[in-house]
Amino acid sequence: MTRTSNCTLFVLALFIADGATAAETAAPGYHVIKKIAIGGEGGWDYLTCDSAARRLYIARSNRVMVVDIDKETLVGEVANTPGVHGVALVPKLGRGFVSNGGDSTVTVFDLKSLKELARIKVGKRPDAILYDRASERVFTFNAGSSDATAIDVEKQAVAGTIALGGKPEFAATDELGQIYVNLEDKSEVLAIDAVKLTVVQRWPLAPGEEPAGLAIDRAHRRLFATCHNQKMIVLDADKGNVVATLPIGKGTDACVFDYSAMLAFSSNGDGTLTVVREVFPSQFEVAENVPTEAGARTMALDAKTHNLFLVTAKAKPGQRRSYEPGSFVILVVGK
Repeated sequence: MTRTSNCTLFVLALFIADGATAAETAAPGYHVIKKIAIGGEGGWDYLTCDSAARRLYIARSNRVMVVDIDKETLVGEVANTPGVHGVALVPKLGRGFVSNGGDSTVTVFDLKSLKELARIKVGKRPDAILYDRASERVFTFNAGSSDATAIDVEKQAVAGTIALGGKPEFAATDELGQIYVNLEDKSEVLAIDAVKLTVVQRWPLAPGEEPAGLAIDRAHRRLFATCHNQKMIVLDADKGNVVATLPIGKGTDACVFDYSAMLAFSSNGDGTLTVVREVFPSQFEVAENVPTEAGARTMALDAKTHNLFLVTAKAKPGQRRSYEPGSFVILVVGK
C-alpha cells in the first residue's frame, strides 16, 4: 500500500470519527407534535402513563381524569379525590392508588371501572405516590407530616410509616428494594429500604436547592434531581456523590428518564423542556431546550412510543392558578 493511500485512509478514518461524534451530540429534535384539548376545570399535578393499557392519568384538583392516549378521548374519571397529587398503578391486581392531599387518604380504585374500592388513611397531606414491585407496596410521601406511608397492596392496609425528617416532594424506585425520595426543604435525597422501612442513606444535593422532580437510570445507577434553582443534579445511586450539574429551565416540577434514548427530561413551568443526554455514566450534557407552553411543569413518558405528555392551561391575567375555562390541553412531545 502506498504512502498516499495510507494518508487517505487516515483522513477518512478521522472524517468518520468526527461524523459519529457529531451524530451523537446533535440535538435529538424533540418538539410539540400535537395538542389534545380535553378541557375540565381546576389545577393539576402529576401525570401517570400506563403504556400497556394506553391510558394517561391526570391529577385534577378533586378527581383523576383518565385519557385514552391513542383515541385522544376522555375515558372517565376517578371521583372524590380531594387535593389529589398523583396515581400509582398495580396492573397485576387491576388496582390504582391515588394520593389525596386534601383529606390525607389514599383512594384505591378498579382500573377497569374506575370505581372506588377502598379508602386508606395515611400521613398528613400525601403528595408523591409510587408502587415498588420488589416489596409489593405502594408508598405515599407525606408533606404535612414529613414521613412516608407504606401500603400492602394485597391487604389494602398500612404496613408501616417511615420518618423522613423533612418535606418529601417526589420519589423513584430502583425496583430492587430501594426507594429514593427528595426533601424539598432540606435539599437532600434519601435512600429507603422498602422492605425494612428504614432510611439507609441521606445525601446532600448541593449545589441543587429545593428539589422537585426525581428520576432514575436503573441500569447505570444514576439519579436525576431537578431543582428550583434551575439545576439538574445527577447522583450516584449507590454512593450518593454528585456526578454532574446541568442547567435547566425555571419552575421545574417533574423529571423522567428514557433508557432507550439515554435521555433525562425536566419539564419547566417557564414553557421549556430541558433534555439532558447521558453520554457515559460519568458524562452528561444538555442536548436541547424544547419550547412547550407556560405552565407545562409536569409530565409522563410513554414507554411504547417514547413520546412525552405534558399538560397546561391558559392562565387568567394577573391571577395565580386561575385558568380560562376549557383551555386545559395535553401537549404531546416527540421527534
